[in-house]
Amino acid sequence: MKTRRSDRLVDMARFLLEHPRQLISLSHFAERYESAKSSISEDLAIIKRTFADRGTGRLETVPGAAGGARFVPTMSKEEAAEFVEDIRAMVSDETRVLPGGYVYLSDLLGRPDILRQAGRLITTQYVNEEIDAVMTAATKGIPLAQAVAEQLNVPFVIVRDDAKVTEGPMVSVNYLTGSSKRVEKMALSRRSLKPGARVLIVDDFMKAGGTIQGMQTLVREFDGEVVGTAVFAEGRSTVRLLEKFTSLLHVETNLSSGQPIAVQAGNYEEEIFN
Repeated sequence: MKTRRSDRLVDMARFLLEHPRQLISLSHFAERYESAKSSISEDLAIIKRTFADRGTGRLETVPGAAGGARFVPTMSKEEAAEFVEDIRAMVSDETRVLPGGYVYLSDLLGRPDILRQAGRLITTQYVNEEIDAVMTAATKGIPLAQAVAEQLNVPFVIVRDDAKVTEGPMVSVNYLTGSSKRVEKMALSRRSLKPGARVLIVDDFMKAGGTIQGMQTLVREFDGEVVGTAVFAEGRSTVRLLEKFTSLLHVETNLSSGQPIAVQAGNYEEEIFN
């Protein structure tokens, strides 16, 4: 059934938002709405302009018989600053400090609105990168990894600290924790990650970075490549095992001082927008 233009514009925008980074052919839209390709092209131009004006993301159009339209989610620098300031204020609560200098973030990483915005912000750094999967360690990083994977429209895989029968054959590695200097083990199902995959590592909180370094080693066991590393928050650490990463927040926890927690913006602006 032929669709009115106003209805078509709304449905096309919704479809593109639900299929990020996927090339949608003009023929698909033409058949879906029983409209000429020329009309579809005009509609895409309107959506492209609106997405750009609102900072929703980038709508790319690919010419030719095999072409179409691809929506790439992004976040503007101004919107990012506002979002990070909001979560900075939420985390600046001394009751969130946990033993060992960790910070309680589970309530924030259980909120769909925060996860959606964090996912958009993190993926903005990788608009021009081909990524095959998002990796995280069980269990607290899972919601954030899923949010990032949704924006990238790729699978996310979960690294576990023990092998489970339900996971099938596993690949495991030993790694050294940065803070306690203990040797730990992590494992990933062979079916979770294809050989040679380009992987984005995401986690909720990082101190020295031992767990993330272990995940990097695990990626190499699959002959894969680590495209980047992003964390919701980084904590204070005298030892840093990673040189390259992106953090939304930087958290200082020092119970011996008069100010047990101090939260600042992480290095996201430098890493994403510069």
